[in-house]
Amino acid sequence: MSSVANRSSRSVVIFSSAFVLLWVVIASFPFLWTLWGSFKVQGDFFSKADWRNALWGTRTLLETGGTFTGAGYEGAWIQEEFWRATINTMIVVFFTVIISLTFGTLGGYALARSGHKYAFWLLMIALVFRAMPHITLVSGYLLPFFEWNLWGKLPTAIIVLVAINQPFTLWMLHSFFLNIPKDLDESARVDGCTQIQAFRHVIMPVMWPGVITTGLFSFLLAYNDFAVTSMLLSEDNRTMVPAIAGFLGSTLEEGNVMFAVAAVVSATAPLFVLVLFFQRQIVSGLTAGAVKG
Repeated sequence: MSSVANRSSRSVVIFSSAFVLLWVVIASFPFLWTLWGSFKVQGDFFSKADWRNALWGTRTLLETGGTFTGAGYEGAWIQEEFWRATINTMIVVFFTVIISLTFGTLGGYALARSGHKYAFWLLMIALVFRAMPHITLVSGYLLPFFEWNLWGKLPTAIIVLVAINQPFTLWMLHSFFLNIPKDLDESARVDGCTQIQAFRHVIMPVMWPGVITTGLFSFLLAYNDFAVTSMLLSEDNRTMVPAIAGFLGSTLEEGNVMFAVAAVVSATAPLFVLVLFFQRQIVSGLTAGAVKG
């Protein structure tokens, strides 16, 4: 009987491992293929004659003298000054995350510790705003942005992204605070702490995994946004994603696809590093948010 159970368990492990391996290959292939292709010329990476040209670099060898070339990165970063879009993205992301986490942490804590019914309705209102299409908020802000001569500048994108992101951070952090026993607050108050001191010195150290997890999702929202930043920012203040779209050109203007490919790799690589660096805190935060304490 035990041998049958062992064989069954071994089969489940093998099947699960094979499924995970298949998923990793399928999920990672687009990025790895794009990374490889970013060092080729357009004639190879988008070859219609033979897709294997992208592997061997046939046209790349003819045009550059080598099977690999950094022309795409040079064109994107130096010729088209992609570094400006990168700096703009960092500014927008930094302030969006900081503002969202500040208000989300304070608001989530207040609502989690509130015993009044209005806390529930405030969360419901926040959920309604989160479900609204982003274009609704953008159109609502356009008139004051034009009147105050702010359109096209980075603060406009920061304001709208915070407005879009705030309901999410409020809900996320509220759920984390609910999982922290109120006994911690009461014990700190008994020891002589004020409510603010209890929040800073007792609650927040326990909350860091949740804050980091929420901050990462806020980061991804601002980092990957296209709709808001493309509509609100001028060409000089574009962030990375609209800049990448600009490399592709339009029906009236010819673009450079390889600049876009190199820029996509440049914009995606930091996300892998970020997730790997914070993976322990992310797992800890998601686990803490899923299990009520």
